[in-house]
Amino acid sequence: MPILLKESEVHHLLPMQELIGVMEDALAAFAAGVVDQPVRSVVQIGEEKNYFGTMPAGLPNAVGAKLVTVFHSNVAKGLTSHLATILLLDPETGALQALLDGRYITEARTAAVSAVSTKYLAREDAKTLAILGSGVQARSHVEALRLVRDFQTIKAYSPNRGNLERFCEETGVTPCNSAEEAVRGADVVAAVSAAREPIVQSEWVSDGTHLIGVGACRPTHREFTADLMARSSIYVDSIPGAMKEAGDILMAIADCAITAEHIRGELGAKPRRTSQQEVTFFKSLGMAVEDVAAANLVYQRAIQAGVGTPFELA
Repeated sequence: MPILLKESEVHHLLPMQELIGVMEDALAAFAAGVVDQPVRSVVQIGEEKNYFGTMPAGLPNAVGAKLVTVFHSNVAKGLTSHLATILLLDPETGALQALLDGRYITEARTAAVSAVSTKYLAREDAKTLAILGSGVQARSHVEALRLVRDFQTIKAYSPNRGNLERFCEETGVTPCNSAEEAVRGADVVAAVSAAREPIVQSEWVSDGTHLIGVGACRPTHREFTADLMARSSIYVDSIPGAMKEAGDILMAIADCAITAEHIRGELGAKPRRTSQQEVTFFKSLGMAVEDVAAANLVYQRAIQAGVGTPFELA
């Protein structure tokens, strides 16, 4: 009988340290071609151009799909902008195994993948982290990135001062008065914003910095300038996905700053920086393989712990 897992149960069953390892394995499986996964299908909804995405994936040990919506007007209604549900199927029979709340899985796996990029591409001596944003992704990134580098200083900026101050008070992060103040001198910069236009300028970024682009997940949105993309060694979670959705890359190509060949490869191939001075950039779009692998981890732990509500489909 399939089980239903609420967000609180998912949160309890999904420790970040273990999730980072699961995401590293899932990315490697995708890069090796042992995952069957199309680029996510997205439809726009209403005049505000909210969107609904479907994300199926098949791994050797797990099959499933995430249904995700992004409604930015939800914030004014006291709801989160990103909502998701994950369906997990038996890889041997196709029968429904579980329905899981996908909001926290999306939050946590995104930060875990950023941590994998930091593990492989940031300098070993990285000590200063900058976070651009103050929402749930900002919080999860502070948690995850601290697990792969010993940051002595973490700075943050958000144009929403109230959110920024609450975030910094809860996490012990230092608030900044501008994106420039946060970025200058940082060894790792994670942009987890809702920006549609660039918020990071090349002249603020020191040689040897590792950049993580999370927020802009549509082809017409970007967080980093074209000249910064040209200066960076670019890595992605999925090359087909990046060439369809990654505005930071696609708009830099349209600006003639780079070509598609500027992308060095996928994170699952476990790339390494070539020098201490190299600026590396990881574009995170999020993939179904990440959601399904994370959901399978939760499901297996739930079965072991006897957690979840059984249900029948009438």
